[in-house]
Amino acid sequence: MQRMPTVAGFNITPVKSTALQQPASLDLRMEGAVGDRRFLFARVSGERLSGISKASLMPIQSIWDSAAERLTLAFPDGTSVEGDARGDGSSITVQLFDRPVGGRTIDPALAAAVREHIGDDTLTMIRVDEPEYAGGEHRVSIVSRASVADVGVCAGDASLDPRRFRMLIEVDGLDAYAEDEWQDRRVQIGEAIVRCGTRMPRCVMTTLDPDTGEQNAPVLDALGQHRKVGSELLLGVYGDVEQPGRIEVGHPITVL
Repeated sequence: MQRMPTVAGFNITPVKSTALQQPASLDLRMEGAVGDRRFLFARVSGERLSGISKASLMPIQSIWDSAAERLTLAFPDGTSVEGDARGDGSSITVQLFDRPVGGRTIDPALAAAVREHIGDDTLTMIRVDEPEYAGGEHRVSIVSRASVADVGVCAGDASLDPRRFRMLIEVDGLDAYAEDEWQDRRVQIGEAIVRCGTRMPRCVMTTLDPDTGEQNAPVLDALGQHRKVGSELLLGVYGDVEQPGRIEVGHPITVL
């Protein structure tokens, strides 16, 4: 008898590309998970960061107090900086990989601390204008932990950390790659309903250690063995929120 899939975990971060957090529950809304990817780093020219250029940001912890509108960045050396999270600075548009998003720069002390920490004087920090956010156009991403484990076997690491894929929702109780069958289907997850879309192309970020940013696993080579379609390496599926609601770890997932 096939097991019922359940929510195994979540991955969010207030600032795109910084260290992931694993809450026990999510408030999933039409515009995405509350508290997720509200801010991003970009070049002062408006150019987005891409690929390996984001590796040095991954060990930085970001904590957003949305009630007080304060953002704290904690660095691996034990230092931290806190600043005003309201987007009161200059207007800027950043071209993400799938669309442009508008926003405003925030407290310059935050970006200055990151520039000093990683030695890159081209960075600025932006709060994305709501209802947009700093993730993909599709507000949900889903992967089975069995899929990640199978990729890990191909990559020579049977315990491959699923955080490498930075997916919003991780699922237990599915066979490897069974989430592919959810394409163009509606699934109920807790109180929320998500319409799943196409499979997700993966990039060099999956080869980086989620704690250190070190490039240390041949994930793309592993995906290339049996997950390559054309020029794309695919794992997990996108999703759009049809009905908002609360989701908790352990909630069942029902294909409607």
